[in-house]
Parts: sequence; structure tokens; C-alpha cells
Amino acid sequence: MIYPNSPRSDEVDHLLRNAQLRDALEPLFDESIGRVNAGVMSTTSENEFLESMLEWERAPILPISDWFEPKLKLPHPDDLEDQSLRQVLYRTIGQLYEKHVVLDFTDHLTDRQLYCLVYRDILPSPEKMLQRRNNYLHWDCANTGGDPEVWLTYYASSEERQVWADEMDELPPEMLDPPYPRELPRAPM
Repeated sequence: MIYPNSPRSDEVDHLLRNAQLRDALEPLFDESIGRVNAGVMSTTSENEFLESMLEWERAPILPISDWFEPKLKLPHPDDLEDQSLRQVLYRTIGQLYEKHVVLDFTDHLTDRQLYCLVYRDILPSPEKMLQRRNNYLHWDCANTGGDPEVWLTYYASSEERQVWADEMDELPPEMLDPPYPRELPRAPM
């Protein structure tokens, strides 16, 4: 017989899972665990958050090229004609998306420049390899050198440009349309 105020079986399972996750995270305790407010979050939501934290802590750090089986190797950019480079680039962008790597702010780059960025910077970059299907690694292709000019010129909104101008006490560069618009796979931030 089920009593009106007794926890259902799935609720007990969620509570048991919560205890397991907290035990597993105990040696890794930091301020982010303290941010979990059990009074506001459901146990299911809390468990999802704790599972993502545990996965982050346990995930291996590998070059992105090593996330693939076999390892993703691209031809050197100098070895490709423009048409071949474009085909390899878009195939590679699709492969990266399958591994939840998303390229953001690419429309100011030629295909060759973007290919070189993938070849030289993205594939060899050591990153946490997460398995959860709702996590994406966003690669900001507009801020590769730490200079905000590209972002301000092609991607920043009027409001963002104004905030930057107020903070830096200078005028931002002229706002322009990106010269190489692309339709690439997108994912939530």
C-alpha cells in the first residue's frame, strides 16, 4: 500500500543517486558544489548538475584531433588547392560538430584562413573531452589573438559596441558586414 505522503520509488532512486554523486565529488569539493541549492533545485536537476561536474572532473584532457578514432589528421594547407581545401574544411567542420565542437564567428575568415585555424590551433588544442550530449565546446574564431577589433567590427551588437566604447573611452572600429557569410552548425551557448 502506498501512503499519500510517502516518497515514490523513483524519488528514492533520485535521492540515492544524489548521495552517490555527492560522495564521488567529496574529494573534489570546491565552491561550485556549494552553489547547489537543494531548496530551489529538484533532486533530478541537482543530480544532472552534479553528474556534469563529476564528468568534468573525470574527463581526460586530449588534443581535439585525438577525440576521433582514428585520430583526425588533415592535409597541410599548402598541399590543397582551393576547391579541395573547401571540401575538406566543410567535412571537418561536420566531424567537429559530431564531437560537439562548434566554430563561432567565422564569417570574417576566408576558407583558407579558417582551415589554417582548424589545422594549426583547434585540432592540436588540448581540451576536456566530455561525453554528455548536451555539452558543446564553442571555439571563438574572432578572438584568436585576444584583440577585440574583429569582434567589434563584424559581430558585436550596437549595445555591445557602446559598452566597449564607454569602458575603453575610445571609439570602436567601423561596423561592417562579414565578407564570407557561412551557414555552419550551431549549438546553444
